[in-house]
Amino acid sequence: MVSYYTQDTNFNFKGRLLNNRWLKMVAESELKRLGDISIIFCSDNYILDVNMKYLQHDYFTDIITFDYCEGDRLSGDLFISVDSVRENATFYGTEFDNELNRVIVHGLLHLIGYDDHTEEDQKTMRAKENYYLQLRKDAFEK
Repeated sequence: MVSYYTQDTNFNFKGRLLNNRWLKMVAESELKRLGDISIIFCSDNYILDVNMKYLQHDYFTDIITFDYCEGDRLSGDLFISVDSVRENATFYGTEFDNELNRVIVHGLLHLIGYDDHTEEDQKTMRAKENYYLQLRKDAFEK
């Protein structure tokens, strides 16, 4: 089950049911199943506090993923800075919703087991993001 929350932001995420179906499709494509996933939309300052408190990283980021997976059951918390997503969308010249979907699937891919520490890992992660963003468009945004 995917649950949605906000912390230190007035952001209102629309399209939860569509998003849930998409994330289920991503999980099943990777031979996994959705467990309990919390998506927490927050501000830059909130995610910075989380980053410093739990990871000892003193910098802003667009997403922090906490993994609580067991076997093939995907569970975790995805903290997403709406501020950073908005800035990234402008920087990369894309729509906010597209960048937000990219960040959401990025977090899910981390729960699935993909990493982005090396350049090769980053290429794999980006290819998976692009694949699942296209799948979303083809399946749900006709």
